[in-house]
Amino acid sequence: MLRPFEFFPSPPHLNLFTSRMIKGLKGVLSRSKSHASNDAKSRSKQQQQQQRVSNNGPQTKSTVNVVNVQSTTPAERENNAPQQEQHPPSNDNVPGKMLDLPKSSGSVNRIPPGIPKDTIPTVKAPRRQRSSRLIVQHDKVELEPYPRFNEVTPAQRPQLFSRKLAQCQTMFDFNDPSSDLRGKEIKRQALQDLVEYVATARGVITDPLYPDIVRMFTINVFRSISPQVKSTSEGSDVEEEEPVLEVTWPHLQLVYEFFLRFVESPDFNAQVAKKYIDQKLILQLLELFDSEDPRERDLLKTILHRLYGKFLGLRAFIRRSISNIFFQFIYETERFNGIAELLEIMGSIINGFALPLKEEHKTFLFRVLLPLHKPPTLSLYHPQLAYCVVQFLEKDPSLTAEVVNGLLRYWPKVNSAKEVMYLTELEEILDVADAVEFKKVMVPLFHRLGQCTSSPHFQVAERALYYWNNECIVNLISDNIETIMPIIFPPLYRHSKGHWNRIIHDLISDALRILMDINAELFDVCIRQYAENNEESLKRSKRKEDLWRRMKLQVEKRGDSTVNTPDDQSFDSPSTTLETTQSSDQTDEPNHIDTLTIPHPVDAPLAATATAPEKPEEPSNNASDDDSDTCSWHSYK
Repeated sequence: MLRPFEFFPSPPHLNLFTSRMIKGLKGVLSRSKSHASNDAKSRSKQQQQQQRVSNNGPQTKSTVNVVNVQSTTPAERENNAPQQEQHPPSNDNVPGKMLDLPKSSGSVNRIPPGIPKDTIPTVKAPRRQRSSRLIVQHDKVELEPYPRFNEVTPAQRPQLFSRKLAQCQTMFDFNDPSSDLRGKEIKRQALQDLVEYVATARGVITDPLYPDIVRMFTINVFRSISPQVKSTSEGSDVEEEEPVLEVTWPHLQLVYEFFLRFVESPDFNAQVAKKYIDQKLILQLLELFDSEDPRERDLLKTILHRLYGKFLGLRAFIRRSISNIFFQFIYETERFNGIAELLEIMGSIINGFALPLKEEHKTFLFRVLLPLHKPPTLSLYHPQLAYCVVQFLEKDPSLTAEVVNGLLRYWPKVNSAKEVMYLTELEEILDVADAVEFKKVMVPLFHRLGQCTSSPHFQVAERALYYWNNECIVNLISDNIETIMPIIFPPLYRHSKGHWNRIIHDLISDALRILMDINAELFDVCIRQYAENNEESLKRSKRKEDLWRRMKLQVEKRGDSTVNTPDDQSFDSPSTTLETTQSSDQTDEPNHIDTLTIPHPVDAPLAATATAPEKPEEPSNNASDDDSDTCSWHSYK
């Protein structure tokens, strides 16, 4: 019998590619043969081990012996050595065998037996974690109280300063309120002494102390923030749940205050501190803004603003990092607790921008601040966001048109609370807008205001009508009354008596009175035009009703229709003409139905036509008789 590849000859004229392929196939077969032999050996070893375990007794006894051996002393282990040799533990961790792992007592989201398989398992909401996870030192450290700074001589105070800094680097577990109360109190008193000493003394911050101060601050403050569990949806109340306060606040507050006094101290040297306060520390500070404790975010805001003013080289990096947080909040998570505080910082930064504005700052306005109006949690930071937008427009009024158009583009459709916030912000923008920029946006703006005054939600309508109480906006309206009154008059007049809220009636009457005082003649023209349009719309609707009523009567009287195919109509006609015939006894009645054209596919084989008595065509001067816009499936000829 031939062995593998003996039937493949190897002539000398065989090319190199074929020889390499044959060698590769030989290698594959040899490896498969070796794997098969290894599997056979492993199966034989497993069978031998199973026989040995069955002869020596159950496996649980050997496991208990192992546990007992590990828990005994070395002398007892020597005495028990013969017993261990008689009952060696079995090794179940062999290849090809599944480990017998213990099953968990409770299954997660598993349907119990007896319940249909199509039942949706109930998922419990995860428990809300604390606002941070601190790394607590497991080795217990006993702190000894040091004397206060006023109790030692001035020569000993620098050394005492360093010792207190080292003492404050010890971390305690505040999750257990009763643990190590003495050490917590000693550390709190040391932090209090440091805050008072840095705030009152002069010349106490020397260059060797900078690394120790920054190290103490980073150890106490930087930690991982637990993710939020509560969900926020469009229109939900995001303030109904109380924030989770930081349990380590008795120490954390003093650490923040000490670092703030350190940065604000007249002895602070930015050239020395920039070696330790770098971009990495700034990024870690920005991550802490996600803390749920508003007290911590307020101190972080002050510290970051002071660092922005002290370190000129970090200003661009801080702005860019804050923009990245905003981008992540808008387009990814929609969850971040410190958006309002970061916008407060940006508001003060925008206030200091030099003119003319750089393209980088304009990009921040259009790519960051305007999209921040979209998230559902807008109510948490809208006052700060509106302040930033108004600051930009005060710097450069030429940006007003783009900002207003952007707000109109992001205008909410169903969220009335957000509509009220948008109206508030638009009023603040119009307060600082000039007449030239207002003319660019007055048409779409007052179309939107007209829709808001017609809103069934009385708060939206009320907020829109408050615009007529603003003297600056009234002046802008009076300067452009010829364009604005025809836009805003119809919705105001229509809902002057039709709105369900009595307060809205009074506000609409006040707005109409203001418009009439500005230009009484144009007001009368608008009234006449509104009456004519209303009458015309009524006539148009009546004609439609009469038309369909006559068609229904004619169909009922005829019962059936005659279909004739004209000789002069081609078979590939793109439409079919249906002419409805009236009875002879109705010829004296005016006929408004001439021809009904029903489009059909081009490849239709026939075109059915029913003839009607001829009637002289009357030229129509009213373009409104053609209601092809409202009845899109037919047209009249």
